[in-house]
Amino acid sequence: MTAASQWLHATTGRIATDPYSWMQAVHWMTGQAAKGHYKPTAKGSPKWGPTTVVVAQEIAALTECRPSVDYLARKLRVCERTVQYHLGMLRETGLLVYRSKGTRVRGGGNQASVYERTIPLAFDEDLGIRTVGEGVQRRPVGIAEKGRKAIGKLAKKAARKTRRPRRRTPVSSGTRCTPMQVGTSGTSTAGSTHSPSESKLASGTRKSPTSKSSKRGPRKLNKVGRRYQLARELTQMVPWLHNASVARVAWIVRHVADAGWTALEVQAAAELFIAEREPRRPSAVLAWRLRGAHTLFNTPGKRRVAVEQWQDSRRAEKARHTEPAFIPAQQGPRSLAARRELDQAFAAIRARLTPAFEDVAEDQEQRGLEDLTPDEITSMRVDAMRDPGLIFSAIEIGGETYARRLYSNRLVDQTLALQAINTRNTVLTPAF
Repeated sequence: MTAASQWLHATTGRIATDPYSWMQAVHWMTGQAAKGHYKPTAKGSPKWGPTTVVVAQEIAALTECRPSVDYLARKLRVCERTVQYHLGMLRETGLLVYRSKGTRVRGGGNQASVYERTIPLAFDEDLGIRTVGEGVQRRPVGIAEKGRKAIGKLAKKAARKTRRPRRRTPVSSGTRCTPMQVGTSGTSTAGSTHSPSESKLASGTRKSPTSKSSKRGPRKLNKVGRRYQLARELTQMVPWLHNASVARVAWIVRHVADAGWTALEVQAAAELFIAEREPRRPSAVLAWRLRGAHTLFNTPGKRRVAVEQWQDSRRAEKARHTEPAFIPAQQGPRSLAARRELDQAFAAIRARLTPAFEDVAEDQEQRGLEDLTPDEITSMRVDAMRDPGLIFSAIEIGGETYARRLYSNRLVDQTLALQAINTRNTVLTPAF
């Protein structure tokens, strides 16, 4: 990305919803750099490597994305120029964008730059991630079948903590001396050496008889390690498990972890069927919902179908809540005694206020709505908010159009909704 595109208003990426998904994009970019698809443009800049990932990990751990160069240099034990190089690489790849750029004021405190963690557009296109929304506020809603395996590998990498490789060569190969050119050791190093035997000199062997066996590569997790890995992934992915204990969650998911479940499959099974009465503690809720899940979804095909149903239900729920005319369902009292008291109260209010309203309505009909002052209309609407019977009387006398012009569409709609609820409660109330 060019320097002009490294700002929040000019980027083509989207804001990362959480540090975990942002680290997945960072590890994806690591693979792209290893293939040669990205090379730093700054002169003298190091290559993309473990140090870049470690700098990204420290940035992901910040609550406010405002990393100070000297703070990162002290935390990682590197020079400030190294930190600046790697921050520049994160900006060039579209993983970091400026929200506001820092300043250097002579005689005052320097202000650190404020960044925003973003996910590049190339990441979504490569993995087939579907998004909704516009601009940087886009949100992922699904992923293509071809990218499921790749996103699973990136999730495992994001869950692990990357460490910088140790320095293989010492910082200084010479002997450290005092200012008087005297060695720090009080004894000579030549006195502790021993000459090799003549048999070893005559043999001419160069290799040591006991060669070291280097075991490199990731460690293979056992059954307990797999449980804890799945528990850590769940506490990072599932919002209502953020404050849960990893050890407790690992014990709860022991059966599904031994069966080879993924974190997404566990979340789908836990959120697919929700009971009316559940415990309050998050770990207890997880244990309640996963009862017998390892026997119900005992094949990968069944678990895949459960994940698809869970994703479809979440999309449907989001679509229902984003409708412009969405009105939450209103329910009346469930008790029969409370319903009767509500009906009696409405009947008493209508009986008391209907005669007074008829006189006012006749006067309004003679005068017309154009003759009413704004203060009179406001006062009448306040009275209608206190007594819905006034609106019913206006509908009976002048029609619904007249009532809507006088009392506004919102008050008439609320009154008609209350009438529907009252009618339903009256039908449900048995006769004694």
